[in-house]
Amino acid sequence: MHYSYTHPSAVTDQGLQLATSGGTLDRVDEPHFFSGFVENPHIVARGVLTVADYAAKRFYTPVDTAAIAALDPVVTSTPEGLRFESFSGCCSAYARLDVTDLDAQSQQSGVTNVDINLPLREALTAITPGSPLHLTIADDALHVTTMDTALDEKKVDLPLRWVKGLAESQHISAAMTKQLELTGPETTKFITSLPGTSSPKSAMWATPALRSLRLASKPSNGAVCLAGPERLKPLIPLLPYVTKLTTYSTESDATSQPKSSAWVFELSGARFTVVISPAKTRGFSGEGALLMSLNNPHAADDADLVSAVLAFDPRIDIRRLAAETGLTPNRVKDALQVLASTGQVGYDLTLGAYFHRPLPLDPDVVGKLNPRLANTEELLARNAVSPLAGQDDGFTVRSGSNDYTVRLDHDTYAFACTCFWFAKHKDSRGPCKHVLAAQAFRETARVEL
Repeated sequence: MHYSYTHPSAVTDQGLQLATSGGTLDRVDEPHFFSGFVENPHIVARGVLTVADYAAKRFYTPVDTAAIAALDPVVTSTPEGLRFESFSGCCSAYARLDVTDLDAQSQQSGVTNVDINLPLREALTAITPGSPLHLTIADDALHVTTMDTALDEKKVDLPLRWVKGLAESQHISAAMTKQLELTGPETTKFITSLPGTSSPKSAMWATPALRSLRLASKPSNGAVCLAGPERLKPLIPLLPYVTKLTTYSTESDATSQPKSSAWVFELSGARFTVVISPAKTRGFSGEGALLMSLNNPHAADDADLVSAVLAFDPRIDIRRLAAETGLTPNRVKDALQVLASTGQVGYDLTLGAYFHRPLPLDPDVVGKLNPRLANTEELLARNAVSPLAGQDDGFTVRSGSNDYTVRLDHDTYAFACTCFWFAKHKDSRGPCKHVLAAQAFRETARVEL
């Protein structure tokens, strides 16, 4: 995906002006998403820089792999505020700044990439407490006309890996619950104590300690996985402004395996969220967490219905969508996962709700994002799936010269397969193509009954 900026972002006498790439908005010219003042400008400036810092950072670089260049954050404007998002270069850490305290002179719903260039970074670094800051995302017509004599075309990519990461991280986040909380000073003590490097595949666990947290090498009840703890170190410049830290994860005990976790830093008029994968060697783009939802035969049509109702909703109300579309809440959730698969939907842990982020993507991009789904279609086209005699939950899947046995739970997404993929990953990387083929075969048979 290519984006083009009409001019560089800059801090001028009129304030901070973030050049956009065009984005999604019901207008024909360069979108004017937001114009107004921000409360606590030094905090917002540092937050935007931190989002950009994550985009410029790789926490893990495989051998013989070149480090990619820094990428530009995605920004969404909604009636509730502004949202800046990025991934680390290795895609193992997702960062988001939500800005809620705004004095908007002009605000519309829209989404785009924003250009965070070197001169802008230097200017943002220089912003101090008490200086009023007027923020403009895109230009009005007069300013665009002024810049016509000095167009600076800059083409950037929003890589498919980022889109996959946006999809997987929201799906994983939606299953998390609140775990641990720290005050601002306690947060500073904990984050500054974290090591600057760690073993690529080792996992640490944050456990409660006296007025802070400590890292343990083994899981325990109530512990939060923090594999690659240096992935929280980019937050250090924001620590003076943090009032509270809340951690999110699924429940842990002494037998838990490394898992994703989320860390939400409360700021004055804003909050900063970081979601990290189970290991810094694992990018969110490869987790495969939502493939079962995408494989549902109803999901694509349901997604079209749901998409027609959404309009940059900062908090998606599933019950309202169910009422307006005539779908069950579960089918609405699956439809949201289809939309999320192309980055159209995210999840806010603090609000406990999905939000709408309609990235301007090619509708055919889903197949490129999920090759396992394409492999599934090939298996179905070859009639490679057959039910085991007398077993409602068992199937044989012929793949190449091998037969694999698949077991599917009747009412949940629990599954098992005799292939090497499942033996290696279990369900930690999503289902294999054999499980997806068996699921599609069973669901199609149910529809035909």
